[in-house]
Order: sequence, then structure tokens, then C-alpha cells
Amino acid sequence: MLWSEKLNCVVFYFVGILCVCCLITNVSGSIHEYKNEAFYPKSNAFFFHGGSEGLYASKLLHSPDASSPDKPLKGKSFIRFETVTFVRPKESASKQNEMQTITGMVEAIILEVKERERIGGSFLKTDLLCCTNNLSKEGSCSVGEVIIHKDPENHKWPRRIKAFFQGTNEETQISEEVEIERTGMYYLYFMYCDPQLKGTMIKGRTVWKNPDGYLPGKMAPLMTFFGLMSLAYLVLGLAWFLRFVQLWKDIIQLHYYITGVIALGMCEVAIWYFEYANFNSTGSRPMGITLWAVTFTSVKKTVSRLLLLAVSMGYGVVRPTLGGLTFKVVFLGLVYFVASEALEIFENLGNINDFSGKAKLFFVLPVTVLDVCFILWIFSSLSRTLEKLQMRRNLAKLELYRKFTNALAACVLLSIAWIGFELYFNATDPLNELWQIAWIIPAFWALLAFILLVVICALWAPSRNPTRYAYSEEMGDDFDEETVSLTSSGIKNVEMAANLGEDLEEDKRE
Repeated sequence: MLWSEKLNCVVFYFVGILCVCCLITNVSGSIHEYKNEAFYPKSNAFFFHGGSEGLYASKLLHSPDASSPDKPLKGKSFIRFETVTFVRPKESASKQNEMQTITGMVEAIILEVKERERIGGSFLKTDLLCCTNNLSKEGSCSVGEVIIHKDPENHKWPRRIKAFFQGTNEETQISEEVEIERTGMYYLYFMYCDPQLKGTMIKGRTVWKNPDGYLPGKMAPLMTFFGLMSLAYLVLGLAWFLRFVQLWKDIIQLHYYITGVIALGMCEVAIWYFEYANFNSTGSRPMGITLWAVTFTSVKKTVSRLLLLAVSMGYGVVRPTLGGLTFKVVFLGLVYFVASEALEIFENLGNINDFSGKAKLFFVLPVTVLDVCFILWIFSSLSRTLEKLQMRRNLAKLELYRKFTNALAACVLLSIAWIGFELYFNATDPLNELWQIAWIIPAFWALLAFILLVVICALWAPSRNPTRYAYSEEMGDDFDEETVSLTSSGIKNVEMAANLGEDLEEDKRE
């Protein structure tokens, strides 16, 4: 494939990202909005999923100010229905008797995920969701209602809220607040059993709040994590900056790139902390802030991989430039940034329920393939760099690169092990029952990237003797004074000089 064709592919993928951004007009988190959405048939009922989140129990129960929607009490956890409206078709409403009190019913059902078997007739050995005449005769339920088997320890749950259509009215509403008294993963379902209500739409919104804010339970620890990571990057940045200023005369080009990665990391974690803090206080995620956060993440991930690749190729150590490889490296970085940006937008700006598994694979697969390409290229470059240093008998640089290789190999092994754990975690927890520890999965990758950056900073820290790892065209840089004896035979020195000449020519060609 020609480079022009490859660039066209990148442009096409980038246009796809822009289309995704255009489709996402509102990014909501703990505020779930419904915009004239339809119910779909399930068993003998009509069903709509209103949302699901991990919620912690209220710290303060039954407050006298519980009904105040404008100033939610700190320490209170609830699900609030804010003018959730159900609109039935005109044909259905016109068939009703204007003088009749109840001409239709829609139910809102709140339950913990562990109570899911209490919804429907599974305990009655039937797959039905709505109660029929036969089941009603057995005294198990009421005709026309969703079958619910109450918890014997808490008869309030699963919680049922009813909304009734009156006469020929086309609309009915739910405006209620349900306080959460027990920590768990909560699901909200809207259902109706009357076939005459077919075509009913839902609009409005529900607000889900935890005791300390609107941040969903499985995301709440990430705000603290990114706050700590901001401090960690600040400490690393100050230590590196002081060393940088102290030895500014001995700075090499590679140090500027490392400084750039540290700065990107500081901005990334700071923006994520601000984004989560704003989400926690307002209950929504402004698209602008979130887009900045995901863009900084994509840029930092891309630059970090390019830095690892450049270091592995011996840039600034055994070669002054990347030569003919520069365009290939930049192109791979550009493709990775586009793919990573698409994945980050998909995971943080879109509602996961709006996309199919194939759509998710479309975003995840390119990033995975590109990560594999980076790993293979990095380790193949490291292998050639180590061989070159061994041939030149420069033990100082060789030891430096051996330490770097060992650290990188350890990170790759940890990554593979963690990917296996992540796959197992997702496969065994499809309903998010382990939501309280789900935050450790994204936190691990951020922590691992920081640790690897610290290793690079320690190995390539500014030094009063930069020639121990800096590239030099002088022959003396290619030999280690401690290992090359002055009494070596003339033949051996001639062979080494020839090898050095070949390496320098190879660098120029590359």
C-alpha cells in the first residue's frame, strides 16, 4: 500500500470520529435523559431500560429537607424522577371513556441487581412478566401489573411506582424521589402490560445521586485516584525540573522529549480530576471538558509510545537522528493518535447502550493491533541497539539499555497479565455486581504508565557526565575506557574500527 493510500485511510477514520462527535449532542452521566423514546416488547410486557448505576447508602436518612430538589442534602443518596412523562398515542386515548378514572398504567420499577430474579414469574415457574388471570386466581399477583416477588426482609423492595392515565388524557407523569438505604447496583425499568398502550413514548429525566455527589459509584474512587496522580506528577515534575535547571549545560535532545511527556502527564491527570470533580458537583459531563480530557489522554499515550520507540532505537545514544525511519515513526504515531482518540471518545462521550458489540470492536481492534506493532518494533529495535553496543564494547551504555529492557519487559508481562484479569473480570461480571472495585482497571494503566516514565527519568536523568549515554561522533565515544585495553592487538582494533564504520553508515542510511 502506498503512503498516499495509507494517509487516505487515516483521513477516513478521522472523519468517522467527527461523525461520532456530531451524533453525541449531550453527554449525561448521573442525569439520565429520555427524549421521546419508545418501549419495546418483552415477553407479555412492553419494556424500557431507564438506567443503572452503583449507589452507596445514604449517610443521613429521612431528612426533613428530603423534598427539596434544588438543594440536595449532602450525605443523601437517591433516585429522583423529574417530570418523567409518558405519552400514549392519540388513537389509544380516544378509545377510552372520558369519565373513567383509570384508563391505563405505566410502572417504574427500581431494584438491586441481586434482586433481578424477583421481577417476573420465575419464582412461579413462568417466563411471563405481567400477571394474567390464571396467575391472579392463585393470589400471586394482580392482573395487568408486573409480577414482583417482594424481599421478605424488606417489603419495600423491589420498589414499584405507578403512573395512571385518566380518561382520554394522552399524558401522565411521575415526580417522585426514592431514597437509597442500602449500597448496591441499582437498575431502573419502565414497563406496561396493557397492549392498548402500544406506541407509548417516554420523556423527561431521572437524577441519580450518591452521598458525596453525583459521580456514579464505580467512578467515584477515580476522582481521588486522579487527585493523587496529580500530586505524583507534580513531585516528579519538580524533581525533574530542578535537575534540568541545575545541569542545563549538559542537557541533550532526549531530555526535552522526556520533559514534554511529563508535562502532558501532568495536564492529563489534572484535567481528568477537574472533569470528575465537575461531574460530581453537577451530575452531567460537558462535552467540551470531556473532549479535552480524552484528547490529552490520546496525545500523551501517543507521545509516550513514540518516546519509548525512539529510546529503543538508540536515538541520542547510538545515533544522532532516526534518519529515514522518521517518517515511518511519525506516521505510526499519527495513526495511533487517531485510533486512540476514537476509542476514548467512544468510551467517555457515548452511552455504551447506544452502540453494538460490533461497533465497539471497530474502535478497540485498531488500538490493539497498533499496540502490538509498537511492542514488536520497540523490542526488535532494542535487540539491534544492544547488539550494536556489545559490538562497540561500550559497557556503560550497554548496562543502561539492559536495565531499560528489563523494566520494559516487566511492564509488558504485567500488561499481559492484567489484560487477562480484565477479560476474566468482564466475563464473570456482566451485570456490574463488582462495581465497587471496577475503578482499579483504568487506574492500573495510568499507574503503570507513570511507573515506566519514572524509570525512564531515573535512567536518563540529566548528568554531569552526559557522554555516558549521549551520542558522539568522536571515536572515543564508541569505546569504554575501562574495558578497552591500550595493549590490544592492532588487528583487533582495526576490526572494531571497521565495524564502527559500518554502523555509522547504517545509521546514515536509516
